[in-house]
Amino acid sequence: MTLHRTHSIIASWIAVIALPAAAMPARAAEPSLLEQAGQLFAPLPRDMASAALPIPAARVALGRKLFFDPRLSVDGTVSCATCHQPALYGTDALPKSIGARHRQNAHNAPSVLNAALQFKAHWIGDRENVETQAMKSLTGPASFGNPDDAAVIRKLAALGYTDDFARAFPGEPDPVKPERWGRAIGAYERTLVTPSPFDAYLHGDLAALQPAAQRGLETFIGIGCATCHNGVGVGGASFRKFGQVEDYWQATGSQPIDAGRYTATQDPADRFVFKVPSLRNVAMTPPYFHDGSVATLAQAVRVMARVQLGKILTAAEVDDLVAFLNSLTGVLPEDFVTAPVLAPQAFPPDHEPGPDPSPAATVPRSTP
Repeated sequence: MTLHRTHSIIASWIAVIALPAAAMPARAAEPSLLEQAGQLFAPLPRDMASAALPIPAARVALGRKLFFDPRLSVDGTVSCATCHQPALYGTDALPKSIGARHRQNAHNAPSVLNAALQFKAHWIGDRENVETQAMKSLTGPASFGNPDDAAVIRKLAALGYTDDFARAFPGEPDPVKPERWGRAIGAYERTLVTPSPFDAYLHGDLAALQPAAQRGLETFIGIGCATCHNGVGVGGASFRKFGQVEDYWQATGSQPIDAGRYTATQDPADRFVFKVPSLRNVAMTPPYFHDGSVATLAQAVRVMARVQLGKILTAAEVDDLVAFLNSLTGVLPEDFVTAPVLAPQAFPPDHEPGPDPSPAATVPRSTP
């Protein structure tokens, strides 16, 4: 056999051996963590206005005043900011909020920051949006506690808000109405956006998340948290049963046991169903869950893994998940950090607070 023929045979064998590998389709590269995150989440918008719910400057300015004014409650003690305090990232740090006449609400106060992104308002989703929630709060027993809309309109006039409403709603023959209170508060709340390191990461800045936070994000996606906590709000876009694997109160110690949306709908399918909360700024808003039954974020992470996913997390996994959740803490808007100076009007003298006609200290159902 000649040397040339030997080389030809060897070359043929190599070609035959290499052929199957060359014929196989190339395996697609695994998506990067950033690519996975981009498929599940979205960065915050500049504001939360819509075509139907715009945010003209005069309306936002009025809404900001109303948000911080306690004189519109039945006893002059409660404003929106009472339950949604800037120093506490739009919450009040209580298990359940306290409204006018010291009435306890049925639920923990969620943060007002980025809230207009959510598909419903309230833990049980019985309000369509932040505008409806604000309007209903005026007569909600556990919120402002006013007896009726007429009382609210008289207070708005007595406190000198008539011209502000006229500027905020130009061309309206009768601008001072409860629904426009809701529109003004909503316009202000739609400006309360808090961009965070996670948003910078979603925009492509890989260094915006520390290694522990990146590991936490990978775990968050990998174990299934992002199945419910996704989108621009990292939640806030769906209803889910709290306690998919076991009864939630076994892990939280909740008393009394809250039936969730069932209290509003009376549909058995809604028993123990709540709105999935947004996790934006979650590290700054303890205590956790609808009843404030869990004090720390690490414990809340363990509870969710246990009752929703049937998983017991390691200490390292909890630490990494908490690091990721810390990356959702954003910068507070400047016009939320400080309260506006209100017109120097006293609590309307013809509406001084009287005795609470209700013997109940706690409102037993979800109210604004």
